[in-house]
Amino acid sequence: MNDTQDNKWDKLLHIKTMGRDDSQSDQYRYPYEPTPYSVLQRLANTGLIRKNNMLLDYGCGKGRVDFFLSYQTRCRCLGVEYDERIYEKVMENKKEAVSKERVSFSLANAEEFQLPEQIDRIYFFNPFSVEILRKVMARIMESYYEHPRQILCFFYYPSDEYLTYLMTVDEMMFTDEIDCSDLFGGNSERERIMIFEIGQ
Repeated sequence: MNDTQDNKWDKLLHIKTMGRDDSQSDQYRYPYEPTPYSVLQRLANTGLIRKNNMLLDYGCGKGRVDFFLSYQTRCRCLGVEYDERIYEKVMENKKEAVSKERVSFSLANAEEFQLPEQIDRIYFFNPFSVEILRKVMARIMESYYEHPRQILCFFYYPSDEYLTYLMTVDEMMFTDEIDCSDLFGGNSERERIMIFEIGQ
């Protein structure tokens, strides 16, 4: 991971998102680890997220995805975080962040969180187990059926368990993937963002 580059972006955005935090993780909720900025740049450059979109970031941690994408694409972002201690850190970041007016955060459990109808882009970086993902997908589908719209879901570094499950969700269609393996000098198959679409 290129920490120097990531530090530069943190400084530019006036936020602090570096480091990993395992303190609250267990078999269902995974550690806080920020998505590398190089991956987020690649996602921002696809044109799939624009200023008229609203992105929901599950397990937003300290808010890197939200502050960066709202800055780069001008979209609005909503981050959901269940860990109170990390939530306090994201709210600290929000005070100074350059794109703070387009970003909001909610302290909530993902599986209980009700999606605002404006949400049409969703980001996941393995925030939780497949058991929780199933409940979260049920919430997403509930929102979709109440307010039909095209929703794109981005899964960065997806596990086999995630992909096996996602391929069984009738309403979701796999549409594309963004290869990120060249960014880290390895050939991990997981270094990619898988894109699934709900609704046409």
